[in-house]
Amino acid sequence: MPILDTVVFPVAGRGTRLLPLTKSVPKELLPVYDKPILQFAVEEAIKAGAKRLVFVTHASKPAIGDYLQPDGALKDVLESDGKVELARALDEITLGSGVEVIFVEQDEPLGLGHAVLMAADHVRGDAFGVILPDDVILGQPCLPEMADAYSSGHMIAAMDVDRADVKKYGIFRPTAAASIGKIVQASELVEKPSPEVAPSQLAAVGRYILDSRIFDALRNLEPGAGGEYQLTDAIAADAPAFGLAGFRFSGARHDCGSHAGLLGAANARATELTCAVAAE
Repeated sequence: MPILDTVVFPVAGRGTRLLPLTKSVPKELLPVYDKPILQFAVEEAIKAGAKRLVFVTHASKPAIGDYLQPDGALKDVLESDGKVELARALDEITLGSGVEVIFVEQDEPLGLGHAVLMAADHVRGDAFGVILPDDVILGQPCLPEMADAYSSGHMIAAMDVDRADVKKYGIFRPTAAASIGKIVQASELVEKPSPEVAPSQLAAVGRYILDSRIFDALRNLEPGAGGEYQLTDAIAADAPAFGLAGFRFSGARHDCGSHAGLLGAANARATELTCAVAAE
């Protein structure tokens, strides 16, 4: 069984930072130039070896389920009209028969920790992946790169940020004085610290490989600010026993939960495709 047999996608959020775009369209289905945000995440999970995709969603977002279902009727119409390239595009986003898709509804916005816990009954294996689709990572796929480096404990994708920006992220506290190299061992993750007290400039990004024992910590977790259950709190509770590492990934991350990030990702994706065509 692949190390990441299961990947969890927390997609129940309402996308308020992207209003009015997200009033009726899930943010995960907004386009990054030529494909939806969600498609990048799904393709990344499949490349990491996932055979079970668990979507923690909300009843107000049925379009996500519709998107992930094959549409044979539409494909037939396109082919009969001679639109072979468009029919092929549908084939490219269709999941194979060996990939299982599961939907779990999160009725209340109780935080990322709560969303991940809702997937507990559907996770297989000693470790599983979590992808936050808002974080679109172009270039080398992040989760497969992490899986190749993973051995045990909890691992989170990481990138270096400016000191002024640490207040926007969870920040690693490295266990060693130097944090050079792709894998950085850490003792904790400090949520959105002020620049004056931040333990480093290494920030967590929305890709996780978690030991399945994280569910015990999540079940025992007390709610934090706003009554939400924070995944970072559960990871911090586990860190002394199971270990915590940040992984400096090779790709370029774009925050597609914001208008500026969505535009930047679209421009980067267009450039990526143009370069690929030129190289052929």
